[in-house]
Amino acid sequence: MTEESSGAVAGPPPAEVARPLVRITEYTDPACPWAWGSEPVFRSLRQTLGPRARWRQVFGILFDEDDDPAPDPDAEARWYERFIHEVTAHTHAPYARRLHWLTRTSWPASLAATAARSQGAEIAERVLRRLRESTFVVGAPADTPAGILGAVRDIPGLDTDRLLRDLAAPRTREAVRSDWAETRAPLPEVLGLDGPGPHPGRAKEVGDRRRYALPTLLFEGPGGRVCVPGWRPVETYLEAARTAAAAPLPRRPVRWSPGEALERWRSLTVPELALLTGESEPPSDAVRIETGHGPLWLHPDETRPAAV
Repeated sequence: MTEESSGAVAGPPPAEVARPLVRITEYTDPACPWAWGSEPVFRSLRQTLGPRARWRQVFGILFDEDDDPAPDPDAEARWYERFIHEVTAHTHAPYARRLHWLTRTSWPASLAATAARSQGAEIAERVLRRLRESTFVVGAPADTPAGILGAVRDIPGLDTDRLLRDLAAPRTREAVRSDWAETRAPLPEVLGLDGPGPHPGRAKEVGDRRRYALPTLLFEGPGGRVCVPGWRPVETYLEAARTAAAAPLPRRPVRWSPGEALERWRSLTVPELALLTGESEPPSDAVRIETGHGPLWLHPDETRPAAV
């Protein structure tokens, strides 16, 4: 695909690129509201770069297993609920009508998302999306094996028995432990970062360590390394990809029709519909799910707890 001087590119990106031009590492967590709010931009970035990029997700464990339990769990849930509302004032992402509890630990969801990779990239993508929606749409974070099963069990093509076995496998825990450590070894350029708000992306102090702010994208390629932390527009990420790739990648996001986007992604927020398609109206057969902050649109073949 050639660069576009103006406007958005219509239709799916071509698949003629045999070798990725840029490597992207995403530091994230299933329960992070900034990561949830970045979903439209990251989906757009994946859609636009297509096979030009090789994407790797690293789970940073926002809520660790050894964190002290809250003396008043309901008060803590209400505090985090307010924080989610503050974040979505910027991201315009949906949030649950009520957050029933704060995620007890990020480990189960991160293990599940990692374990799902053995069943293919598309399955893993849909598992992670369901895990995010358990917090931000349903308000019941999938932070136990039973909660994970309830969130993902009807994903077409997913072998749930295999997922639970792989989730419990030592190799999966070792992989997430490696993610934990990598996230807590941030690059020097984010340590004293003083970028634009509302989420500039400076590395966070966590005990006696520092970790990447979530989300953070790291772009690497022939042109060098570019780190883009925090909350940014899609154009900033595309510029970083062009710099790292040292190649003429697109300057504008690729857009699909609403029908193509819903068929591909199966679940669309209002910001996703706008960014991925340039439209404000979903397909006529989309299923509307009300949240505490606007609708979520589901593919008509989708069934899930969010629809209850």
